[in-house]
Amino acid sequence: MRRLFLVFGICSIAAVGVGALYAAWMIHHGFTTRTAPNALESALAGSMRDMAIPAQYKGMRNPVTLAPEALHEGMEHWADHCATCHGNDGSGNTMYGNTMYPRPPDMRRKDTQKMSDGELYYTIQNGIMLSGMPAFGELGDNDLDSWKLVVFIRHLPSLSQSELADMEKMNPKSRQELEEEQQEEQFLRGGQPSSQSPPPHQH
Repeated sequence: MRRLFLVFGICSIAAVGVGALYAAWMIHHGFTTRTAPNALESALAGSMRDMAIPAQYKGMRNPVTLAPEALHEGMEHWADHCATCHGNDGSGNTMYGNTMYPRPPDMRRKDTQKMSDGELYYTIQNGIMLSGMPAFGELGDNDLDSWKLVVFIRHLPSLSQSELADMEKMNPKSRQELEEEQQEEQFLRGGQPSSQSPPPHQH
């Protein structure tokens, strides 16, 4: 028993020492999102995310069945709300995604795909504290939009090039892009380009 307490004490002291050194390093180098989290930080973030999901969600199955309509609606929702950070393809390789801390995960990889339907749903609904992932869903366990997103996330590893092309048309457009489209359309109709700006994209 004495040996057990000794080992526990040494481990505790070591953990405090490592934590203090890491804090000192962070204070010296500053806090920035420009560098990617290291392996330890990524592992800790994943563990914290797993612990934050209530047990009842871990075995929850998607009530929305895989059907073309549900998949398409999930794709539209993803392209409109999620692609800014996660990319249409789920890679996370976007202007915003590459500067977030922690980085958005590659949703196509095993670490995400092995999560249960309920775990993905809970993450969409409630977000992840201390990350860039906000809470998107409505309260309750019957938000079909979030369940349809889970359907689409399962489809990400097999996303086709034609689907990616379709999603580009679904992505939100900037004010400048909307103005250019409006001017081009007026020009093709024989009219003069208007200086009036179109209303911004509404989510």
